[in-house]
Amino acid sequence: MLLLSLLLGAIAFIVFAIVRLKLHPFLALLLAAIGFGLLAGQSGDAVMASISQGFGNTLGAVGPLIVIGVMIGALLDASGGAQALAARVLRWIGEKRVPWGMALMGFITSIPVFGDSTFIILQSLNRALTRRAGLSLAVTATALSVGLMASHCLVPPTPGPIAAAELVGADLGLVIGWGVPIGLIAVVPAVLWAQWMGGRIWIDPAAALVAGAAGHGTPPGRTEAANPPDAAHQDVSQAHPSDTTGSANVPAGTPTALKAALPIFVPLALIMTRSLNNYLGWVSDGPVHAVISFLGTPLVALLVGLGFAVRLPGKNGLAMLAIDGPAGKAIRTAAVIIVITGAGGAFGMVLRNAGMAEVLGQLLGGATLGLWLPFIISAAIRAAQGSATVAIVTTAALVTPLLGDLGLGTDLGRALVVLAIGAGAAGFSHANDSGFWVITQLSDMTVAQGLKLHSVGTSVLGISAAVLVNLVWWIWG
Repeated sequence: MLLLSLLLGAIAFIVFAIVRLKLHPFLALLLAAIGFGLLAGQSGDAVMASISQGFGNTLGAVGPLIVIGVMIGALLDASGGAQALAARVLRWIGEKRVPWGMALMGFITSIPVFGDSTFIILQSLNRALTRRAGLSLAVTATALSVGLMASHCLVPPTPGPIAAAELVGADLGLVIGWGVPIGLIAVVPAVLWAQWMGGRIWIDPAAALVAGAAGHGTPPGRTEAANPPDAAHQDVSQAHPSDTTGSANVPAGTPTALKAALPIFVPLALIMTRSLNNYLGWVSDGPVHAVISFLGTPLVALLVGLGFAVRLPGKNGLAMLAIDGPAGKAIRTAAVIIVITGAGGAFGMVLRNAGMAEVLGQLLGGATLGLWLPFIISAAIRAAQGSATVAIVTTAALVTPLLGDLGLGTDLGRALVVLAIGAGAAGFSHANDSGFWVITQLSDMTVAQGLKLHSVGTSVLGISAAVLVNLVWWIWG
C-alpha cells in the first residue's frame, strides 16, 4: 500500500507541478522520480542509477529517431512536399475522414514498427493532412496515437504480443486472427472520443517545428501553465479559424505526391521488411539477411528517408541540412522533446526498479475474474511503470500458472489471454510513459490536453478491446 500511495502521490505531484507551479515537465518528472525512489526506501545511489538507466535507455531508443524525424518533417514542409502529399491523400479519403484514415494508417504501420517510431514518422504527414482539412491537431493526433497503440499491443509481430504468446503458450495464428479484428473494432470508440473531445480543443496543425526552426512561432514543449492561452490552444468554439486550405491548389514547383511520399514510406517499408523477415524467416543468414537487418533498423531506415527528403527541394537540398537551414534549426526544437521524453523514461525506470509490477501482481494475483484478471493486472502495471511491453511480458509471466484455475487452458483461451493482456497494456498511458511525451510534444499538446486526449483515448481503446475479448470468449469459448 505504501508503494501504491507513493505512486498516486507522484502522479499528482507531476500534474500539480506542471499546471500550477509552472515547472518545466523535465523538472517535474525528475523531481517525482527522485522523491518516489527515496520515499520508497531506495538509497540515493540506487535512485540515481535508475534515473541514469531510464534516461539513457529511453534516449538511446527514441532520441536519434526524434531528431531525424523532425528533420524529415522540416524538409517536407519547407519544400511543399507535405502539402502535395496531403492534397493527394485527401482526394482519396476525403477531408471529413482524415481522423479515420490516420487511425487506420497508424494501426497498419505499427504492426511491425515500434509505436513511438510510427508516430514520429507519420506526424509530419498528419500535420499536413490536418491543416488542409481544416481540423484541429487534437483530433487527428489522438486518432493516430490510438490506432498505432491498438496494433502495437494486440497484433504480432510486435515484441509484446509475441513474448506474451510464447509465455502463455498461445498459437500465434489465433492471436493474429483475433487480434486484428478486435483491435480495429476497439479503435472505433477511441476515434469517436478523439473527435468529440478533440473537437473542443483547437491546436493549430501548422508545423510548429518548422516555425520554430525559422525563428518564429512557439516551439513544442510548452504547457498551459507556462504560457498563456493563445490561438493554438483555445477552445474551438471561441477560436476556430476560417480555413480554406482544404481546397487550396498545390503551388507550382513543389514535389509530386509520389516523391514526397518516399521519405515517409520508404523507411516504413524497410522496417516492415526486416520485421517480417525475422518473423517469417524468408532469409535466415548470409549477406542478404545482413543487408535487410541493417537497412531495417529504425535509425538507418530514417536516415534513408532523410536522403529522399533532401532531394525534395531540388538543388538546395543539402543546404537545408546546414545549421542555419530549416532541418538544422529543427534540431534545436527537437531537444525540448528529447529531454522531456528521457525524463519520462527515468521516472518509469525508478518505478520499475522499486518493484511496482511485482506489488500489483501480488495484490491482484489471487482474484478470480476470468479474462478480466489479466486485463486488470496488465492495466495496473502499465499505469504504474509506463511501458506497455513491460506490462505485457510481466503480466503474461504472472497469469500463466493460473490459466487452468481460470478455465482458460484451451487454444482459444490462451490466445484471448494474450489479447486481454494487450488490451490492458494499450490503455492508461500518462506521464510515466515516454510515448505520452513523444505524442503530446510532437502534437503541441499541453499536459492537461494530453491527459484529456491521449490518456483517456488509450483508456477507451483498452477497455473496448477487453470487452470485445470477453465477448468472443462468451460466444465461442
